Amino acid sequence: MPDDLLSELLRPLWLADVFHSRWEAGGDWGVEGHDDPCAILHHMVEGGCVVDFGGEAAPVALHQGDLAIFPHGTGHTFASAHGVRTVPLPDLMPHRRPGGSGIVRVGTPPFGTRMLCASLHYNALSDPGLYAALPRIIVLRRHMLADEPLLLRTLDSLPSEIERTAPGTRLVTLRAFETVFVLSLRIAMEQLAAESPALRALHHPGISKALLAVHGSYAEPWTVESLAREAGMSRSVFSQTFRDLVGEPPMRYLTTRRLQEAGRLLTQTSLPQQDIARRIGYGSLVGFHLAFRKEYGITPGSHRGNKGSTQEPGAVAALPE
Repeated sequence: MPDDLLSELLRPLWLADVFHSRWEAGGDWGVEGHDDPCAILHHMVEGGCVVDFGGEAAPVALHQGDLAIFPHGTGHTFASAHGVRTVPLPDLMPHRRPGGSGIVRVGTPPFGTRMLCASLHYNALSDPGLYAALPRIIVLRRHMLADEPLLLRTLDSLPSEIERTAPGTRLVTLRAFETVFVLSLRIAMEQLAAESPALRALHHPGISKALLAVHGSYAEPWTVESLAREAGMSRSVFSQTFRDLVGEPPMRYLTTRRLQEAGRLLTQTSLPQQDIARRIGYGSLVGFHLAFRKEYGITPGSHRGNKGSTQEPGAVAALPE
């Protein structure tokens, strides 16, 4: 992978808050979740469970030490076995506010299954375009984590850290879960590329160069032709390969990246809108306004006034599988 594409890809993906919970389960048990406006992770501390999305998809078995990431918060059941009776998640945890935590026991003693779960809430304008193409579940098996000491140490320390009441614990916990998420995606990119077009895009010798150019130099006057030259590919092959792997045309992807940066600048700086338009590659303020409104349904000024709180612009829950 050229340079550090993962860092550039995830730069606009900023974790704003997290809800975490510790689970203990025994006997026959099952929990039915639903689509969540966040990313989700399950770490099997002890024992195992079966994840099921319903329909024709085969259940996914998780074993002790495995880590499962749900980038889009896709609704699923997790249970002691496939087909057991399930309880709706809201019945067990009616209040799951970001920043909170909980302890859940389900089934009957003895509780031989223990999990650490988290809901990772990202700012509404942050999801990178390629993120949408990630699969609904990424499973990192225990053996895949063996050579990742930082990830293992972070996972091992989280249960004790989240029990502390020391100053700064909430921020430490937030950043720890973010570290787990980023490291998990890095492992997936390195070891699971064959399982997802999005992960293959990050390893493709040409498409990865174009993605790095878009994320690192989004204000440049890129065209399909210039991005194809950056990738070392013909225009037609580049366009088709980019669409196949990333899920949308190159110029659409570039527009999304530019407007994501505009959203950040509108809420985190006091720069005039004219300066923001120039910084992200728009030659006119009118063109910037039209593009922003078309993308998010609100004007840049309204977004700034709302401090980015609107959920309309690309929340993770709205991402396709």
